[in-house]
Amino acid sequence: MDNYLIVLVFFIFGILLAYGVLVLSYFFGPKRKFIEKLEPYESGVKPGKWGRHINIHYYLVGLAFLIFDIEVIFLFPWVLNIEKFKMIAFVEAFIFIVILFLGYVYMFSKGGFEWK
Repeated sequence: MDNYLIVLVFFIFGILLAYGVLVLSYFFGPKRKFIEKLEPYESGVKPGKWGRHINIHYYLVGLAFLIFDIEVIFLFPWVLNIEKFKMIAFVEAFIFIVILFLGYVYMFSKGGFEWK
């Protein structure tokens, strides 16, 4: 029961700290409003002023990075517990890696790794 009490106190403290900072910011923060501050903002470029298009390949590379990099996050617990589960964990990880490899082959066949 003591462990849950510590978690509850920590959770309440975190919520109070977050809302406390927001309330303090509201009361003590600057309140000057001007035209530039009220305009939409995205990456330092005003909307409609962007003179060129961004190549979609940047997004594809980012998506491929996420797919093939996140696999490490899913394989890490498997590596830590491989001694407990023995053959079952090996088969599950093998299936997971085969599916990722098929995704890699598909992306390679579609030209996802070619920089254009």
